Amino acid sequence: MADSTIELVGPDTFFDAYLFDLDGTIYLGSELLPDARELIETLRNQGAKTVFLSNNPTRDPDMYITKLTGLGIEVERDEIINTVVTTVLWLKQHHPDAVVFPIAEEPLVNALREAGIRLSEDPAEIDVVVASYDRGFTYRKLQIAFDALWQRDHVKLITTNPDRYCPFPGGKGEPDAAAIVAAIEASAGVTCVANMGKPDRIMIDTVVAHLGVEPANTVMVGDRLETDIRMAVNAGMKSALVLTGDSQLADVEHTAHEFRPTFVIPGVGGLLPRSR
Repeated sequence: MADSTIELVGPDTFFDAYLFDLDGTIYLGSELLPDARELIETLRNQGAKTVFLSNNPTRDPDMYITKLTGLGIEVERDEIINTVVTTVLWLKQHHPDAVVFPIAEEPLVNALREAGIRLSEDPAEIDVVVASYDRGFTYRKLQIAFDALWQRDHVKLITTNPDRYCPFPGGKGEPDAAAIVAAIEASAGVTCVANMGKPDRIMIDTVVAHLGVEPANTVMVGDRLETDIRMAVNAGMKSALVLTGDSQLADVEHTAHEFRPTFVIPGVGGLLPRSR
């Protein structure tokens, strides 16, 4: 039953660190959202750490730097953590000698190669299948994944992100990585064993280790309840849902209390403390 008591309310104080989703939070498509530049400048002047997170594996950190700089937000490479970064780090840490078959677009494929990870399309060689957001997904790629995974217990299926769709301005969207994972799972009879993106621990553990701050003094800011806010709840962080992207007030009202955001704000400008 809907709860009509949800209020649009922001924090009373600054936090040590702010984790920002990007599309739908800082910008929407090619447009910077209101107050985003001014907010980032204010937080940095207060000494707060800022990190930008994304489940999008079709851009590498340098591409995000170019986009954010073009929108007027200066950013360092180590302030960008997306699923290209987490996928490479996880494979290097947990499967350093694995042969990988990436169903992915060029930024992730290039990052894997640059990290020295061996790639192959030979099912007999493959140890890990990476299912990602891939607008070039074909039956041939599905067949390779199927052949690698079918009745071969040691081969693992992982994904860059669990998103069902990628939203676009104007309410449009397109299928995301979850659709490709579902096709592989259904045909090969396997289960994806690890997700490199929000809301899973792999991404938040990477961020926390990078920042060196306590989760309790950190706030996750995003536009999606099922990824951004769920990750913050799982990690014991504060969370702020902005209503400039995917999830809206009605979605919060129909969400269980334990998975609701700490703050609900119209846009990122609402993060500035009310007592300021």
